[in-house]
Amino acid sequence: MSDLWTDITVYLSSDKLWDTSRALVLVVVGFVLAKAVSSLLVRVSKRRLDAHGQQLLQRGSYYLILVVFLISALHELGFNLSVLLGAAGILTVALGFASQTSASNLISGLFLVAERSFGVGDVIRVGTTTGEVLSIDLLSVKLRTFDNLFVRIPNESLIKSEVTTVTRFPIRRLDIMIGVAYNEDLKKVQAVLDDVADKNPLCLEEPKPLYIFMSFGESSMDLQYSVWAKRENFLDLKNSIHREIKEAFDANGIEIPFPQRTVHHITHGGPIPHSEQHAPD
Repeated sequence: MSDLWTDITVYLSSDKLWDTSRALVLVVVGFVLAKAVSSLLVRVSKRRLDAHGQQLLQRGSYYLILVVFLISALHELGFNLSVLLGAAGILTVALGFASQTSASNLISGLFLVAERSFGVGDVIRVGTTTGEVLSIDLLSVKLRTFDNLFVRIPNESLIKSEVTTVTRFPIRRLDIMIGVAYNEDLKKVQAVLDDVADKNPLCLEEPKPLYIFMSFGESSMDLQYSVWAKRENFLDLKNSIHREIKEAFDANGIEIPFPQRTVHHITHGGPIPHSEQHAPD
């Protein structure tokens, strides 16, 4: 017991205690300063950088300041930094060979950051997944889907896949597919559609609505009517204009047919045609 007390006394009276204290102070100051400086840089750069740039600036400045103070703390404890850096380099090479997928995601992340195809806050579609970008990290991109699910997509998959940035431009086009009966006047149909678009306040006057005759279908003449809306009004327009078109067609006596089939029933006396109508699925 006396030997232990002697060792403690010797340690407290030595310079090691002060070195350890200074190292702890450097670590604490580093954490506080890194957090304060990174937050300050984000506030200053709000008008010049988008959300993605602010996120990168905050993380980069935070870890840079923290690493500097950690290196200083290790130096106070008497560590040979050249040996540590050499060991870190060897460890990095070993991890790179052991984890080629992570290395590929890292390189892909650098390409994504440089290319800037989308940013934090954008809505993107990757395959069957659509969601809002929460963060763009060096290994993966995090999304929040519209049903509030968290999705992590590796950067390598984004580089190899087709990515659609839904919110890239300020306006979007809504394509409405319509089928009308063969006995309808197409000029009247177009006039009714134009009137609906003109009365809907969410439809933009420029670009003008687009009317396209698509094909002669099995049971109807197939049309496409396209209107434009501001990005933030797209869903509201999609919900409202379909209802308004149906009401306008009903008011003007324009028929939206459902598929019809003719079935021939074979009997001994010969085929007897029967007309059957099938409601749309």
